[in-house]
Amino acid sequence: MKSFIPALAIALMPLAAAAEGTVSVHDGYARGANPKSGAAFMVIENAGTTACTLMGATSDAADKAELHTSRDERGVMKMVATGPIEIGPGSSHELARGGDHVMLMGLKAPLKDGETVPLVLDFGDCGLIHIALPVDNQRKPGAAGADDGDHAGHGTMTH
Repeated sequence: MKSFIPALAIALMPLAAAAEGTVSVHDGYARGANPKSGAAFMVIENAGTTACTLMGATSDAADKAELHTSRDERGVMKMVATGPIEIGPGSSHELARGGDHVMLMGLKAPLKDGETVPLVLDFGDCGLIHIALPVDNQRKPGAAGADDGDHAGHGTMTH
């Protein structure tokens, strides 16, 4: 039985390695809603051949980071926690104001323009992405970063 477990681990290693590096993040930024909460927005791309699922997020800047979405409930927009977000192979998913986003609750300090917010995105079997998002409290919904030629918020994937 002991030899079966290492053999199984070795057999599964190519699957994990194949997924690594296929997910990328660009056009990311964070903004503060008030001194204790904020949100993170970005475009997530999956260049791989299998789906990758955003399971959750963590940040040293907040006590809690959750996947949220905005919903129209009888004419009133409400933010609610949402489940994992699947990004299909060869596709992308935008985390944007008025839609899916990462909610940052219990901020350790208010989010100020010019600072960065560390964020770790957990893609389960596809690995983790570590990013530092610029804070842009002035950015309008749907506006891409004016000087985003360097793909602000672009992260590195680890597994």
